[in-house]
Amino acid sequence: MCSGTLRGPKQAGPLGENKKMVPVVFYSLILDLLAFTMILPLLPALLDHYKYHDDGGLYSWILRGIDRVQIRLNAPDRFTSVLFGGFIGSMYSFLQFLSMPIVGALSDIYGRRIMMLLCLTGVTASYLLWALSHNFMIFVIARLVGGISKGNISLSMAIITDATLPSKRGRSMALVGIAFSIGFVLGPIIGVLFSRISSGSRDDHWYVYPALFAFSLSLVNLLYVGLSLEETLEVDKRSKSLARGLSGTIMYINPVDLFQFNGVNGLATDDLRRLRTLGRSYFLYLFIYSGLEFTLTFLTHHAFGFTSMQQGYMFLVIGSTMATLQGGFVRRIPADKTKFFAEFGLWLIIPAFVFIGIAGNVGVLYVGIFIFSVSTAMAVTCLSTLVTRIGPEHQKGTITGIFRSLGALARASGPIIASIAFWSIGSTVTYLIGAVVLAVPPLILHTVNNENDKKKS
Repeated sequence: MCSGTLRGPKQAGPLGENKKMVPVVFYSLILDLLAFTMILPLLPALLDHYKYHDDGGLYSWILRGIDRVQIRLNAPDRFTSVLFGGFIGSMYSFLQFLSMPIVGALSDIYGRRIMMLLCLTGVTASYLLWALSHNFMIFVIARLVGGISKGNISLSMAIITDATLPSKRGRSMALVGIAFSIGFVLGPIIGVLFSRISSGSRDDHWYVYPALFAFSLSLVNLLYVGLSLEETLEVDKRSKSLARGLSGTIMYINPVDLFQFNGVNGLATDDLRRLRTLGRSYFLYLFIYSGLEFTLTFLTHHAFGFTSMQQGYMFLVIGSTMATLQGGFVRRIPADKTKFFAEFGLWLIIPAFVFIGIAGNVGVLYVGIFIFSVSTAMAVTCLSTLVTRIGPEHQKGTITGIFRSLGALARASGPIIASIAFWSIGSTVTYLIGAVVLAVPPLILHTVNNENDKKKS
C-alpha cells in the first residue's frame, strides 16, 4: 500500500490525465498475477516434496519440533504439510503488510517508477530462487524475497491515482479487479499444466518448470515496465523528508492505530464510528475467510486426493465465477443497494464453508465452492465501496489505505491460525467453527446500515 494513495494531506492529485499509464499498469498486473498464482495449486505437492527430499534441512528441523507437539495433541501426521503451508502463507502476507507502507513512503520521495522497478526486480529474483530451491531453506528465502518485494500491487494503485482524474478513477480501478480475475483464472491452470508435463517424467525437480516460467513472466514484466512506464509523480509534488515519510507509515503497521483509524483527521464523530465499525467487520471477515481459503487446497488434496490438475480446475471454477459476476453484476450494483449486497455476500460465505466442511463427495464440495465464489465476488468489493463513501475527498487516500492495511494484517494472521486448527482438530470442525464465527461480520455491518438509515431519517 503506497502512501501516495494513503496519506490524505500529502496525496498527490493528478495534474491531468495520463491515459497511457493505465493500460501499462493493467498489463503489468496481469503478468505479475499470472506468475504469482501459478504456485497456489502446487503448494501441497511442493511441501510434500520437501518433506521427502530435505533430510537434515530446515524442513526436518521444524518437523522435529512439530512432532513433539503432535504427540501431545494426537494430531494426524498427514496434516503436517498444512501447518507448513500456513506458516508460508502467513509469512508472505505479513512481509507484505510490513513492506507496502514503506515502499509507499519511499515512492512519495523518489517517485513511483524507480520503486516499481525495484519491486519487480525483487519479485523476479524470488522466482529464480524458487527454481533453484533444491531444499526447503532456499524455498523459504524465495518466499521472503517475494513477500518483501510485493509492493508493486499497491504501487499500481498509486500510479492509477496519479494518472487519472477523480471522476474517472473508478473505471480505471475496476481494471485492477479484472486483472486479478484473469490472473486467478489462468495462473493456476498454467502451473498445473507445467507440473503435469514434468511429473510424467518422474523428475524429482519438477517444480523447476513452473518456477522458470514464472521467472520468465516476471522478467518480461520487468522489461515491459522499464520500457513503458513513465513517472507519474512530479518532483514538486514529492515528499521532501525521508524521516517524516517513513514515520508516517507507523500508523499502517500499528494495530491500535489501524483499528481506531487514527490517521484520519477531522471526521464527524458519527462518520468515524461507522468507519471503525466497518473496519472491525472487514478485519474479522477477512481473518476467518483468508484462513479457510488458504487451507482449501490442502482439504481437497488430503480429503479428496485432488491432483495438481484438479486443483487447477477448481481455481478455474472459482476465478471464472468471480470474473463473470464482477464484470457483469457487481459493477452495476446501484449505490443505494451496495450495503445490502455487502451484507448478503457476508452471509453467503457461511453456507459456503459449511458445505465445504461437511462435503463427503466432490459434488457437495463444488456446491460450496460455487457459493464461495459468488460470496467473494460481492463481499470485499461492496465493503470497499462503502468505505470510500465516508469522509472528504482529501481523506479518501488515508481511509482506504488504513482499510487495506487491516486486510493485509488479517491475511497475515488468518492462514497460520486456520492451519493450526486444521492440523490439530481436523478440517470439518475447523470449517464449521469458522462458519459460526463468520456470522459476526454481517451482524456488525448491519449496525452500520442502521446508523446510516438513522442519519438519513
